[in-house]
Amino acid sequence: MMGGSRQDVAFCRGSPASGMVWNEMKKLIAWIWLALVIPALASTNSATRVYTTSFKDALKIGNDLYGSLNEKYQKNVNPQVIQIETSDAPVITPIEGGEVGRVMHQVSVSVGFLDLVNHVAHAKAIDHIQPGFFQQYVLNLARQSSGDAPVEAPNIVDARYWKDDVMNDQISFFNQMVGMTVAIGLSHHYLGHYNKYANQMLAGKLTPINNFLTPAEWEVSVRQAALNSLDCALATDGLKALFDAISKMPTRPPWAGFIIPANTDIPKLNKQLAKYEVDYFHGGLK
Repeated sequence: MMGGSRQDVAFCRGSPASGMVWNEMKKLIAWIWLALVIPALASTNSATRVYTTSFKDALKIGNDLYGSLNEKYQKNVNPQVIQIETSDAPVITPIEGGEVGRVMHQVSVSVGFLDLVNHVAHAKAIDHIQPGFFQQYVLNLARQSSGDAPVEAPNIVDARYWKDDVMNDQISFFNQMVGMTVAIGLSHHYLGHYNKYANQMLAGKLTPINNFLTPAEWEVSVRQAALNSLDCALATDGLKALFDAISKMPTRPPWAGFIIPANTDIPKLNKQLAKYEVDYFHGGLK
């Protein structure tokens, strides 16, 4: 037996001495894990962000839109304009509920739609500090959005993307997108479009009202929605960004039909939205 073999045997796992050494090694491994892994996990968790804009903000926007409507239009809609649906699919549509002795005209907004708007608003805000981000996000969004699948969040972990100035832009775009899209849905009630097309919309699977609107009906809805939104201090930039996102998609996902008619000339429409805003501040949009 070679010299030192007794010591080697003492460190075998079966011996009492080996047990002590093994326990010390496990403690050392545990300390290394605590020192290295936990800070890494903490760093990961600190990078997990959530948007401050939510369904509560959407409900408030809906109430503000109702409050700014002409009284003759208010009679056709529920003061609680928005009904939140838990669906992950991005859907926004005029609906009709009811209570004893009263028809309740509202706009149904899904959780998936609010997620979509949050992400598009954030991508647009990031584009201000990193040009090209919006385009990249839109292309990813188009690839990820098949059928009724939930819209996945963009992969944004860079701390620059969550700075106050970026997030202030994100909030503004969110409010504008929600305000204008809800205002359009609301207009379909007081302009009579919903009553005209409800049976076709609800025949089987819910179909977007945009599939049935004439170009003239869509145009008047957008105009009324612009007036309604601007009365609530909600500019048109957010909606133009949302429309622009849809126009950049090689193939539009099914949820896009709930936001805009399929054959709409989006660049032309966005120019018209900009004109509505200019006209509004010069007293020409009433």
